Amino acid sequence: MFVDSHCHLDFPELTSRLPEVLAAMRTNRVTHALCVSVSLKTFPRVLQLAETHDSLYASVGVHPEHKDEPQPTISELTALAAHSRVIAIGETGLDYYWHKDDPQWQRERFRVHIRAARESGLPLIVHTRDAAADTLAILREEGADAVGGVMHCFTESREVAEAAMELGFFISFSGIVTFRNARTLKEVARAVPLERMLIETDAPYLAPVPHRGKVNEPAFVFHVAEEVARLTETDVAAVGHATTENFFRLFKRATPAVQEAVQ
Repeated sequence: MFVDSHCHLDFPELTSRLPEVLAAMRTNRVTHALCVSVSLKTFPRVLQLAETHDSLYASVGVHPEHKDEPQPTISELTALAAHSRVIAIGETGLDYYWHKDDPQWQRERFRVHIRAARESGLPLIVHTRDAAADTLAILREEGADAVGGVMHCFTESREVAEAAMELGFFISFSGIVTFRNARTLKEVARAVPLERMLIETDAPYLAPVPHRGKVNEPAFVFHVAEEVARLTETDVAAVGHATTENFFRLFKRATPAVQEAVQ
């Protein structure tokens, strides 16, 4: 069994063919997926998916790339996070790739999400790009280790992974780890203990080999597990078992009750 710890099923590439996407999940033994919020405006769509399908969960947050999005407040985030199908705060973090100038608004938004996570008791989903030092610094300053979380779609160094794990965070690998030129990331995957690892698709983006260049979907998370198994010389079933257990250990509000029904 496998769990896709990060996808965007509310995006048009996937929501337009949702029955097919969910059927493919079942075929590939992907029992659950976390539908991640990137905007409070579109959050109701994410929540509706989680309310309608037992195999799906939701998060609530505003993506760090969305500069024009109104800044959320702690009270807004915690109120929305009170719903039983919301299991995490995010996607949040820092992205200096797209916003190199005046990143202070991003840092403040990140702090708000961390404070909301601490207040709600939910873990964080953290996005970081070209901003690892500041991301780790703010996580430490805001006491994010009190709730932990996941460094999603990880592409940083082994040192960054180790620093994040020291704060109680899991490291999540996406389809990028299957790319031939992702040599550094493959070394990180070899170094991260299986008990601290998650797998994801970030669908509809970053489809793994052999689907690279196509629209990604949760069923393809199996290929991420295959590559992790190859890199760590582990059986793919063991990778699936460990990352599934890790998912439910981190996202405590989630329940694996429907696993038997989708095997």
